[in-house]
Amino acid sequence: MEKKFNKKNKKRMLKKRPCILCAKGINYVDYKDVELLQRYLTPSCKIVPRRVSGLCQKHQRMIANAIKRARIVALLPFVKTYE
Repeated sequence: MEKKFNKKNKKRMLKKRPCILCAKGINYVDYKDVELLQRYLTPSCKIVPRRVSGLCQKHQRMIANAIKRARIVALLPFVKTYE
């Protein structure tokens, strides 16, 4: 990732990485694809925010909706239980 310095306000400006799902050409995120969905969950089963996951807005919305559907159908847990 390239770091550039802006001369006016001297803050670091980071180059935006392309969306992973856009690069692969995925147009639809299926709620039954549990392996893909688990990549975008934290260990406590929360949905990872867009700035961390590196997805575009369109795919982040699709991932969030697919995770919520998979939770309702019991393919993914709502919360992680600790014993």
